[in-house]
Amino acid sequence: MDVDRIVMDLLRLLAEPFWQLVLGALYLAIALLAVVHAMLYKRDSRAAMSWIAVTLLFPLLGPALYYLFGINRVRSQAHKLSGQRLPLLQVGHERGLMTADNTAIPVGLDRELRPFAQVSGRMTPQPLVAGNQVLTLHNGEEAYPAMLAAIAGAQRRVLLCSYIFESDHTGREFVAALAAAQERGVEVRVLVDGFGELYSWPRIGRLLRRAELPTARFLPPRLLPPSLSLNLRNHRKIMLVDDREGFTGGMNIGDRHMLTSSSRKRAADLHFRVRGPILAQLEKVFLGDWRVASGKQLAPLCGDIQPLADGEVFCRCISDGPGDDLDKISMTLLGAISCAREEILILTPYFLPSREMVASLQSATLRGVRVIILLPAQNNLPFVHWASRNMLWELLLYDVEIRYQPAPFSHAKLFVVDRCYAQVGSANLDPRSLRLNFELNLELFSGDSVLQLAREIHSRYPLSTPVTLKEIDQRSLPVRLRDAFFWLFQPYL
Repeated sequence: MDVDRIVMDLLRLLAEPFWQLVLGALYLAIALLAVVHAMLYKRDSRAAMSWIAVTLLFPLLGPALYYLFGINRVRSQAHKLSGQRLPLLQVGHERGLMTADNTAIPVGLDRELRPFAQVSGRMTPQPLVAGNQVLTLHNGEEAYPAMLAAIAGAQRRVLLCSYIFESDHTGREFVAALAAAQERGVEVRVLVDGFGELYSWPRIGRLLRRAELPTARFLPPRLLPPSLSLNLRNHRKIMLVDDREGFTGGMNIGDRHMLTSSSRKRAADLHFRVRGPILAQLEKVFLGDWRVASGKQLAPLCGDIQPLADGEVFCRCISDGPGDDLDKISMTLLGAISCAREEILILTPYFLPSREMVASLQSATLRGVRVIILLPAQNNLPFVHWASRNMLWELLLYDVEIRYQPAPFSHAKLFVVDRCYAQVGSANLDPRSLRLNFELNLELFSGDSVLQLAREIHSRYPLSTPVTLKEIDQRSLPVRLRDAFFWLFQPYL
């Protein structure tokens, strides 16, 4: 069959007025569908207008580009994970987002903390529980021995979830401790992120399976069917031992968090040991993630923990992710900023705040609130550091104090308001954490633990170098262009 002849006949057919009319009508239908979708589902009017212009100005190519890059598939994929579906016209919010009724104030909560409790009580179904202990652990030198000792003392169950679980010396210590616990008859479950486990070789999953430890991988990358997305990562860090104690925060498992190690990727960090009724909320988050990754349901163990007699901290878990939990951490942070009266202290490794958070911090300084933000001078992700530099002037212009901490790279995350309210956990202040990952933060109300966190940031303050508006303005043109270029990719960094 003559291919050239067939192509020529097809071109002559398409040149006829009837088929041109059909193709024109088809293009208009596709373009109209893309325009309507952008109008309904884009949260930012500027983004919607840009995509509408691309769709209308570039026939065929415009709608194709919108289909490939303009449609946010992250949330629909997240809902498929939990077996839920969004109604067709349910745009930008979930049904029942503000129907949680946890605004009842627990007995003993100080009056100045009630506005903070009311904000988070409207955003999450988890109640605010009293009678908890929270202990700050610095770096792997303090965190890992405490975690390994807890595993060694386990009697019934150990649940462990980590974004990065490396197969280095520290990782192998954890595998050995978990295997020894299982040999004693302890129920062990390990959940690793399918992308996070690729940070080291051999993959920790192989070592866990070799030790015959029940392991699940959260959304592992695969070729068939294709699933190579960097989004929808489980960034949470949880370890629960029986119904006695748990560990959470931002620290992964690996030599890199040991400051005494020779690792070139050394990172200072904070982790937290918790005891009390809050363990039931941590367990609920883990069991939900385990069900998604393994397809199996575990029975809860921490349901009837009574408040500790010496537990001084009120706590609440806030889970966040692209599905039903979207924006819960960012909204509670914004609410806490609006409640601040004296000071807001922020410690974060990655700082690419939303426009709403920038405006909230600017407004806080106008009210007379002191705002201090500590960032690492040496960042393990230079492009995030460069993008952040492009927007710091907006905060410096309103007298927000920004300082760079000296090396080694600080991976710690803290948010403290008025020395009486704090959030700790896995979430960074960037779009990837707050919109594309599954995260977990722990709210702390009153107690010496919150004071200690405020002192932690204040102790780092004089050791850090201030960032000035003059310094940002005097960047050379090549540096400004570099920073602005990476800032363009802020939603994906």
